[in-house]
Amino acid sequence: MGAGAGAGAGAGAGGDASAATDMAKPPIFDGTPSKVARFVGACSLYIRMKLRNIPVEEQVLWILSYVQGGSADIWKENVIEELTAGEIEFELAGEFLAEIRKEFGGGDEESVKVAELKKIEQGERTMEEFVQDFKRVARGSRYEGHPLIEEFKRGMNRSIRRKLMEAEN
Repeated sequence: MGAGAGAGAGAGAGGDASAATDMAKPPIFDGTPSKVARFVGACSLYIRMKLRNIPVEEQVLWILSYVQGGSADIWKENVIEELTAGEIEFELAGEFLAEIRKEFGGGDEESVKVAELKKIEQGERTMEEFVQDFKRVARGSRYEGHPLIEEFKRGMNRSIRRKLMEAEN
């Protein structure tokens, strides 16, 4: 994982740009279906930026280090045993991430997104935070137009929703 790869590798003034770039690591993943896409996306991005030069087996083990708790623990133990025994092997970390998505995706991703969309609420978050989270959840739900707007309104804080309704009249 290491130090700079030499001048010019997309780093501008010299050195490896990814080595100097601070990045958030993925959240701990406990097997919750609604968290799969976020976890897989975060791992994929981090590997692409920080771990692309290490062997795939190490990338897979790094991903597994963030799989903890819930239904994911037993699955993780089984995967580690299979990796150790040489029963499974991945050519790319992306293949392993696809396996995680398949294992914990909760079936039809669209159904998971719709269920999550119907539960999302602003709570104590700012409107900006709520909008960004809503966009993430709405992506892949196939909701659009009026039904999507209604779900957005439903999830807003009651006081903001009331003010919006007053402004519409």
